[in-house]
Amino acid sequence: MAGEGVDGVRDRAAGALLGAAVGDALGAPYEHGSRALTDAPEMLGGGVGDRAPGQWSDGIATMCVIAQVAATGADLRSPEALDAIADGFLEWFATDPTAVDPRTRAVLTGLQPGPGSAARMRDRAAELHRAGRGPGAARAAERTGRSAGNASLMRTAPVALAHLGDPAAIVEAAHAVSALTHHDPVAGEACALWCLTVDHAVRTGTRDLRVGLDRLDPQWAVYVEESEYLPPRSYARNNGWVVAALFGAWAAVEPASSFSEGVVTAVRGGGETGTVAAIAGALLGAGFGASAVPDPWRRDVHGWPGLRGSDLSRLALDCAGKGAGGSAEPG
Repeated sequence: MAGEGVDGVRDRAAGALLGAAVGDALGAPYEHGSRALTDAPEMLGGGVGDRAPGQWSDGIATMCVIAQVAATGADLRSPEALDAIADGFLEWFATDPTAVDPRTRAVLTGLQPGPGSAARMRDRAAELHRAGRGPGAARAAERTGRSAGNASLMRTAPVALAHLGDPAAIVEAAHAVSALTHHDPVAGEACALWCLTVDHAVRTGTRDLRVGLDRLDPQWAVYVEESEYLPPRSYARNNGWVVAALFGAWAAVEPASSFSEGVVTAVRGGGETGTVAAIAGALLGAGFGASAVPDPWRRDVHGWPGLRGSDLSRLALDCAGKGAGGSAEPG
């Protein structure tokens, strides 16, 4: 269990990024039933994309981009920071990754880094959001949010760390970073809600999805009420949609008595297991701390840009900065 005071906050901040990566590496081998899950999940690699055991996916690679920018002390709402994130996404995309979220791939294809890259990326995301939609379809998408994919939520934990303890900034930054690839405001709202929940968990050690509801569209309170007592498997059929992914993750996180229990439950929920377990893992790590992540998982997890679990813990503390009691080695 994480310690109290500054050490506890630091442990939980480190856990947010480490937990997301571990959840992804555990869940990715079983995405959409690509491998039978008959026992506890393992970091077996494979799954969707040709990944080595313990290797994280595109969602965590892009999370690392956001974290690296946040670690400089940048305000993630600023044009300079958003350009740096957009450039980082394009640097990663230029490595020709094997399995990329289709919406992210469509947005990034053909774009070039450099001044104004964030604006160009947002414009492309907006164009793709509108493409091929008749008036009726557009109205339906605005009403249900079902055009909003889950990839920007998967990568969003560094936003909470960058603006720890500042809920207004968290909401603005979550929307701004999500909109680089996901124009639909429902995706941005999901990121804001999860980041507010991660922020609260890092600072207090408690997990409470309702802490940020007063800063969001009232529909989210309805979603929360509707989700009460539903298990993760209830969302497996459509957890490519950001709302279902968020509540599938929360259904695993809320009753969990340990990091391991929560992340295993998320993987067992089915569907987009790597993504949902990554979303869950960020909040589980923020609640239980990096120290609660089993050593074998911490040791084996790795991925672009050449980082391992211990690197993510240090990067998380650099993101959080003074909000986590200053930058230093995680416990």
